[in-house]
Amino acid sequence: MNPQAPELEAIPSVEPLLTDVIATLALAAHAYLADDAEKTPDIAAAQIAIDVAAAAFERVKERLRSEQRLAITQMLTETRLAFIKKRGV
Repeated sequence: MNPQAPELEAIPSVEPLLTDVIATLALAAHAYLADDAEKTPDIAAAQIAIDVAAAAFERVKERLRSEQRLAITQMLTETRLAFIKKRGV
């Protein structure tokens, strides 16, 4: 084996990477939906963040433990509900 080639064990598995991405996108969606004196909600950006998080979850969910699937499902549901409430205003 080439001594300069990276070891395969150094490559992280995709599941924790994607769960971090999903959580980050859900948090970003909430931030985009926030109402404060300095900015108005960015509904379009929130929708993109939610859609990408949901697509990533669909790709990886079968590889996650049941408690991870449940936690992410709940997080995405709460994010979608916040989006619907904000969009309806």
